[in-house]
Amino acid sequence: MSARYQFAVKPFYRLLQLTDCHLLADPQGDYQQIKPYQHLASLLSALKNQPFDALILTGDLTQDHSLASYLLLADLLKGWSSPVFYLPGNHDEPALMAEAFAKPPFVAATELSASGWKWLLLNSKGSTPAGEVDPPRLLELEAALKNDPTPVWIYCHHHPIPIGAAIDRHSLQQPEALLTLLAAHPQVKGLAHGHCHHAYQTTHAAGLTIVGCPATSVQFTLSADWQTEDQGPQGCVWNFAADGSVYWEFIRL
Repeated sequence: MSARYQFAVKPFYRLLQLTDCHLLADPQGDYQQIKPYQHLASLLSALKNQPFDALILTGDLTQDHSLASYLLLADLLKGWSSPVFYLPGNHDEPALMAEAFAKPPFVAATELSASGWKWLLLNSKGSTPAGEVDPPRLLELEAALKNDPTPVWIYCHHHPIPIGAAIDRHSLQQPEALLTLLAAHPQVKGLAHGHCHHAYQTTHAAGLTIVGCPATSVQFTLSADWQTEDQGPQGCVWNFAADGSVYWEFIRL
């Protein structure tokens, strides 16, 4: 988490989280009976004039692992008014992301500091569709939290606790190490993720809030078998105040 970004001093910050776009090289291509490019383009068009301080993309931006799909996203965000931060999901190719997102508004930072808050972007991509936060990543996270009482929210792709859906088989593996580390640092107020294609919030041990951001593509139903629903493109708007308060709102077209 060595790449850092410092926001200007403000009393209030408004962040947009988008996730699980599942774009294809062909903008007319289909994913789960919808056109993911059109879903994302419509949502971004509706939001482009709103005053956001940052956009955080929490993974599975591509479905077909292609450079062309990332370039489509880069083109959609050309001229976006805030910095755009990103992290990989299980479908993503970090090297291609870095190539496609080499110019503004994209910023390859994972430790974001603001008045009264710190936002840490945690890479949970593993060698399988399931998530992994290996010991080196845990050590980096611990170093970012050490000796800094500033309130923190963690953003990652994979969910660390089951939600009662088929996607649970691809959740974060061996999540206890991460959850134990976060519980040992009371300044960590919550963790937000993608991957589930489902909007929810819950409170875990030690008061840690966990928030699942809905997808810009399709949503997954809470069932043991894989079922999807087209509920329109969705996301989450975050509001952080310098006094330590935070609230969020799930949005959809």
